Amino acid sequence: MSVWTSSRVNAGSNEDWQQRIVVLLDDMDGWSEALSPLVAKLRLGERFSRDDGMILYTHPNLNEVGRLAHVVRTARFGDKAFFNSNVHVNQTNVCILACKFCAFRRSKKAKDAYALDIAAYLEDLEQYSEYVDEVHSVGGLHPDWGVEHYEALFRATRSKFPHITIKALTAVEIKHLSQLSNLTYTETLTKLKDAGLGSLPGGGAEILDDDVRAIICNGKESSQEYLDIHRSAHGVGLSTNCTMLFGTIETLEQRLNHMISLRELADETHGFQCFVPYPYLPDHSRLPEAQLATGSEILRTIAVSRLMLDSIPHLKAYRMNIGDELAELALQFGADDIDGTVQKESIMHLAGSTTPLDHDRFQLARLIKDAGCVPIQRNTTYERFETYVPPEPKRVRRLNVVQE
Repeated sequence: MSVWTSSRVNAGSNEDWQQRIVVLLDDMDGWSEALSPLVAKLRLGERFSRDDGMILYTHPNLNEVGRLAHVVRTARFGDKAFFNSNVHVNQTNVCILACKFCAFRRSKKAKDAYALDIAAYLEDLEQYSEYVDEVHSVGGLHPDWGVEHYEALFRATRSKFPHITIKALTAVEIKHLSQLSNLTYTETLTKLKDAGLGSLPGGGAEILDDDVRAIICNGKESSQEYLDIHRSAHGVGLSTNCTMLFGTIETLEQRLNHMISLRELADETHGFQCFVPYPYLPDHSRLPEAQLATGSEILRTIAVSRLMLDSIPHLKAYRMNIGDELAELALQFGADDIDGTVQKESIMHLAGSTTPLDHDRFQLARLIKDAGCVPIQRNTTYERFETYVPPEPKRVRRLNVVQE
């Protein structure tokens, strides 16, 4: 069974991936007139501009855009596709905000509001602790929980489950804790890291445009605050993911501006490891003006993301949001990661996701193989990798049949 390691910055990429792009393109032809200039830029190692992104978004041949994205994905990772063994434990749905697209949050007095104390959180996690090496915890902005609460929670978690990495707290949660505890972002993140926090998820970016944010998530962190919080996390040695929620009210230009903002921060800090674009799910939230993304648009956005975000190694087809079938297709449109076993999840499913939660490693590996890729189990920070080989099926014992 093949096991290897990588630095957080390289995150498992082929070190010569940019040169491999040229080799792959040398073996391909038949590009359309519209995409030929972009193919030439890719061959020269030139970065795509906002205008290039608009060409990719509006090009009529989706498969050709996906083909170009797959060149970059293959150059970087070959036929590998990544997953991990994780569980989502959302610590509270109590939130002082009321974002229009969110079906998860509850007021403190709501009948179905909950807030897991430390003992209840550990009890919940213990059900899955034998099978996972990551706990993903995000939740509402609880009015009574400051940094001290999360320090105690993370210390208790690391003490009881030392093999489990804690990936927790979105940027707006960090902002909330900083304000409650009268600390800077760096001070807050340092305390949390010292208590056991391993990395930050990327949630809460939505669209990094304050006009859009004023409508869909008024009161959350501003675009600049999102970037500043992740910059601070990278500064204290925490790697992070970053996200984009699309299909609400944003324009294509705003999506591309979002990507470029993330790309520029990644150039500066080298701290983003994975980009996670996911479409808005409208079933149980309050945003009637949402445009909604089709399956084709989801695949196109994944492909465009791969081509625009050259300084962020991994691109996740977040199957909890887009479903297994589309996630499998996305592995041929630039994505290289499909998240993990998850086991339980609340936020996306309350919003309308119907993706199964009972996926084990064998099922994820089968999904990856069906996409023509090799399943690679990774750790949270993309530093340790192992080729996943499913266990041999058990032999079925059959009773001898009496022959007459």
